[in-house]
Amino acid sequence: MADRRRFLQCLAGASLASLVSPVWAVGPASGRILRPIPSTGERLPVIGLGTWMTFDVGSSFWEQERRCEVLQAFFERGGAVVDSSPMYGRSEAVIGTCLPKMKQREQLFAATKVWTPGERLGIDQMEHSRRLWGVTRFDLMQIHNMLDWRTHLPTLRRMKAQGQLRYIGITTSHGRRHAELERVMREEEAFDFVQFTYNLVDREAEQRLLPLAAERGLAVIINRPFQGGALFSRVRGKRLPAWVSEFDCENWAQFMLKFIVSHPAVTCAIPATSQVAHLHENMGAGFGRLPDEKTRQRMAQVFAAL
Repeated sequence: MADRRRFLQCLAGASLASLVSPVWAVGPASGRILRPIPSTGERLPVIGLGTWMTFDVGSSFWEQERRCEVLQAFFERGGAVVDSSPMYGRSEAVIGTCLPKMKQREQLFAATKVWTPGERLGIDQMEHSRRLWGVTRFDLMQIHNMLDWRTHLPTLRRMKAQGQLRYIGITTSHGRRHAELERVMREEEAFDFVQFTYNLVDREAEQRLLPLAAERGLAVIINRPFQGGALFSRVRGKRLPAWVSEFDCENWAQFMLKFIVSHPAVTCAIPATSQVAHLHENMGAGFGRLPDEKTRQRMAQVFAAL
């Protein structure tokens, strides 16, 4: 824990409001944006790929091939974090079908979840997920929606110590159970990652979870960045403000994502899509400049007025 403590001491000297902190700013203004995992310093691209619903398709060759095209485009644009769960139907099986076809498979940061009560069932489920993906180990194993987390955590600690996974995380979604997650974040030091919902409408995490993650040295993955796609209904037919060019924003998807990943406590957002064109729009948010704090507030005001 000494390295994490040193990291936190450095982080404490920087204000959360300073969105151009060298703690996470990487590369030239036109380049890919990376953020460090606080527990190790390993850097990840700020835009990942979620697979909830979008990769849950049947055995149709063409349906699976479309998802493989999305995954290939993701890697071609420099993506790394692919997030899934046994709860997501056939998503893990589809990922496992696509990965052998990928030209940049070595970029993969494989993240999934354990989602069942009980030690033995949890171990069996994680091994089944590993076989479905076809990976030797997961980079990140997360406890899905905090289900039976006290039982699973010793198992994950042991697996990490034995090199069977690299990082441990815990998740919640839909803006639920924030108080309970906050208690876990304060009390338990084994977690490297937390995952929860944050977007232009669901901003409760700004009050406690995001500052606490920075304080505790936890990497943050943001789920439901588009509120399951619902946020696009608010912007349909609306023009982007002209000033968004100041932070290299070209469409509403990037507007929403750049708002999220410009928060200094956020490590990665995981928008999900089944369309290559939308994937390219999403990935564009991980390049170029990001809005500063004043611009973020302006973005929130614009969105609230839609």
